[in-house]
Amino acid sequence: MFDNTTYDLIMQLTQEHKTLWRIKNNYKKDAASCKECIEFWEDLEKQCEANIARLEELVMKHMPQPILA
Repeated sequence: MFDNTTYDLIMQLTQEHKTLWRIKNNYKKDAASCKECIEFWEDLEKQCEANIARLEELVMKHMPQPILA
């Protein structure tokens, strides 16, 4: 079982991945006719990617280490 912090990090990582998927697969296509909106989604995409990288680092720090016999 994970402690609350680890669980929260994993849950947020999942949400960030879902958001990134929607941006890449829906939102940018939907905004194709608006340069300003495309720029917004591209900026948000970069932010999500940075958040995912940081969350992955934190999850790895907080994951319980296996006990070797």
